[in-house]
Amino acid sequence: MTAQRLYVDVSILQTVPPSNMNRDDSGTPKQAVFGGARRARVSSQAWKRATRTHYADGVPEADRATRTKKITELLATRLRDGEGLAEEPADRLAAALVASLEIKKSAKKDDQSAYLLFFGKPQLDNIIGLVKGRAQEFAELDADELKRRVAELPVAEQLRKGHPAEVALFGRMVADLPSLNVDASVQVAHAISTHQVQNEFDYYTAVDDENEGKKDENEGKKRDKEDTGAGMIGTVEFNSATLYRYATLGVHQLLENLSDAEATADTAAGFLDSFARSIPSGHQNSFAHRTVPHLVLVTLRTDQPVNLVGAFEEPVRSRDGIADTSVLRLAEELTETAETWGIAPALTLATYGAAGDAQDKAEAAFGPSIRFPQLIERVRGAVSGWLATGEVR
Repeated sequence: MTAQRLYVDVSILQTVPPSNMNRDDSGTPKQAVFGGARRARVSSQAWKRATRTHYADGVPEADRATRTKKITELLATRLRDGEGLAEEPADRLAAALVASLEIKKSAKKDDQSAYLLFFGKPQLDNIIGLVKGRAQEFAELDADELKRRVAELPVAEQLRKGHPAEVALFGRMVADLPSLNVDASVQVAHAISTHQVQNEFDYYTAVDDENEGKKDENEGKKRDKEDTGAGMIGTVEFNSATLYRYATLGVHQLLENLSDAEATADTAAGFLDSFARSIPSGHQNSFAHRTVPHLVLVTLRTDQPVNLVGAFEEPVRSRDGIADTSVLRLAEELTETAETWGIAPALTLATYGAAGDAQDKAEAAFGPSIRFPQLIERVRGAVSGWLATGEVR
């Protein structure tokens, strides 16, 4: 019998160079005021998508999840390819199958839903399985009979079970059909800089490669004014920062969503790997901002998740680099939180590259640094052990 709850808290310190990986509607890097100081910010939505797509890259295409308004189109394609229906009958039957879910249609496109739906591609195959070998028969029914026959099929049930890991992790909300809702097992905080940040501007020009600088006959060697200057001029805002990132995974909720202990342990490990290695891709061609974390701290807790962002309520100020000082702050916050509130983690694991005084204090708070692949396996083993025995080791 397992304990009631297990949380895998992930705290990451990551330094990024000049970048604009997550911008607002005016193109400005997102920001937030925290502790009375303006900080660089990367929204939780941006990092969740980066994590989800990184995770999906390791999953076979046929087993992936997708988030789309085009569920009818996807079903119609399967009916044509798998059941041999012509385009019109396939579209008609697919529309009837989706209509049975009573999901609101788009006001602009009748064959699309009004909002994005998140589901697994195998779940679509299961829906098609309901009419397997009978698709032509269904497609030939008149409108009323088709609606009645499809209503007898457990279409919604196929979306309530067999969730792919991505849906089990990040959840699903369907306003029109609450029975299709899936509670997310992961919560992700907005990443913020551990220090105060001011945005800067990059003024850039683009050269017209076909501008050969033609000579004006009346001006000798002077270039024609129409052929001088840049082909394009613009500016882009950017900043650089050491970010504190945080996410928590409820293993108990993940188990409920997946209904499989082994899959739960594998998915927990996969999420940790993808959250640590992923990075939002905004303006990546202009800034090449991909870095790896300075520190990855994982704490397993059986009481409640704990976001350690309070370590940076007073912004870090240093002329000798921000990252190591941020590690010190995080180590102090973890120790103080455990002692003051009596909520010490059941297990603490960390991968980091701090030096000097930060190294000593990091080891005291986090334990010795271990290689990241080893950390992933330790977390997988701890989750498996908890699922089997109810204890964290």
